[in-house]
Amino acid sequence: MRTRGVVYVHSTPLAVCPHVEWALARVLGAPVRLEWTLQPVESGARRAEYVWTGKPGTGADLAGALRQWPMLRFEVTEEPSDGCDGERIMHVPNRGLFRATASANGDIMIDENRLRALVAASRGYEALAHSLEQELGTAWDVELEPYRHAADGMPVPLLTRVG
Repeated sequence: MRTRGVVYVHSTPLAVCPHVEWALARVLGAPVRLEWTLQPVESGARRAEYVWTGKPGTGADLAGALRQWPMLRFEVTEEPSDGCDGERIMHVPNRGLFRATASANGDIMIDENRLRALVAASRGYEALAHSLEQELGTAWDVELEPYRHAADGMPVPLLTRVG
């Protein structure tokens, strides 16, 4: 069984670019060559995107390989496949990794038992809202959003169905 996804390296120092390619290649078992472009949000930084295919769980392996450079800002997505949920993993400096189950359209999903636990543990609307923001990875999204918009006008990786 195969799945697919995308690695978005939102920002990395130029000197780390080859190391990122080597880390991805180690996980995927094939050479990886990224098209690096300037990241206008961060002076001197580079950005790249890479569409990958692999076995379910590859997204987590890719994120694990990239997290060894704490200065990287990145996201890894993995599409759902037969019997496996999709995933979205985000990393920002000084915040670390955020990992969540993702639906077919990329929305973060929170299962009903987790929602019940959050409701039961919350002491009012404000506390529940704060807990939901944490579960959705809002702090990571807020930090990554300017870097995502910096990619506007860049080529968008097209995914095709993996047989």
